[in-house]
Amino acid sequence: MAFSSMFCCVKGWNRKDQRKKQPTWRIFSLKELHAATNNFNYDNKLGEGGFGSVYWGQLWDGSQIAVKRLKVWSNKAEMEFAVEVEILARVRHKNLLSLRGYCAEGQERLIVYDYMPNLSLLSHLHGQHSAECLLDWNRRMNIAIGSAEGIAYLHHHATPHIIHRDIKASNVLLDSDFQAQVADFGFAKLIPDGATHVTTRVKGTLGYLAPEYAMLGKASESCDVYSFGILLLELASGKKPVEKLNATMKRTITDWALPLACEKKFSELADPRFNGKFVEEELKRVVLVGLVCSDSRPEKRPTMLEVVELLKGESKEKLADLENDELFKGPRAADYNDGLSGAEDSSDFISEEKDTKQELKEVEIAPENA
Repeated sequence: MAFSSMFCCVKGWNRKDQRKKQPTWRIFSLKELHAATNNFNYDNKLGEGGFGSVYWGQLWDGSQIAVKRLKVWSNKAEMEFAVEVEILARVRHKNLLSLRGYCAEGQERLIVYDYMPNLSLLSHLHGQHSAECLLDWNRRMNIAIGSAEGIAYLHHHATPHIIHRDIKASNVLLDSDFQAQVADFGFAKLIPDGATHVTTRVKGTLGYLAPEYAMLGKASESCDVYSFGILLLELASGKKPVEKLNATMKRTITDWALPLACEKKFSELADPRFNGKFVEEELKRVVLVGLVCSDSRPEKRPTMLEVVELLKGESKEKLADLENDELFKGPRAADYNDGLSGAEDSSDFISEEKDTKQELKEVEIAPENA
């Protein structure tokens, strides 16, 4: 099926919205994007994944862009491309990465985004900028609230509701002011009115996957909440979702954090890079919210609207209820067996396409040498 007809199929459920407001994106010519990226020069490459590569570019007016270029054409890749373009075209929120436009000429499929000069959250927590300590506590708190508000918009304000399905540190980009922009909607799924979940093949990153999604393929807003909970713990502690202790043992971030939270040892959960400079009440709030979000029981997780409210500390009563949650009392924490388990010989990434192993490479819509 041609891209134009597939794109129209995806756009069908949004015709009324499209009539109400003019799009703020446009169609780019292939010639224009060749010029902007210096013919997709290797020096302009920002990252690579199973879908293809992302390049930095500069338009004739001086504005900077990031261009995602599809590597292999297929009907499946075409549909993912159409879905991502349509979702980005119809969602507008200060904490969601903005679509600048797209190009579909011949078999070339390219998506054009705003360029993010401060890379991704991943690069600051575990990557090339991790030693620079650019993310102090205030910035991290703003990133937590901002990304939560972006996801809450997808879940509760977009029509139909949207499940991101790949919430993780590399998909939270940072603008020039270190404000969070949730990115990469290629895996996103739409939830029809009245539906509680969609059953789909599992696709995402190990360590962030909700148990019911990883085992049964049941994708829901609650799965995004689980992933976001892992992200909050990562943001507060600076630890990776799954930590290898040695050649045979690993520990998940929840296994490590829950016993400490139960013992109220919140300072031991703080990223050492803070050097003690953090707001203890806020850190405690982020850790507790992260742990209830990543509860293995989906019915116990809050909604993203509730997450935003809790992170902002708007209700003392709800914060007290959070602290007294059953998760932080009784024998449940002791069942974690010190958080240790045998290391598995598997990639960090689960893909619907078994032959796209390169997809576990993290892609950042920002320069490698910034």
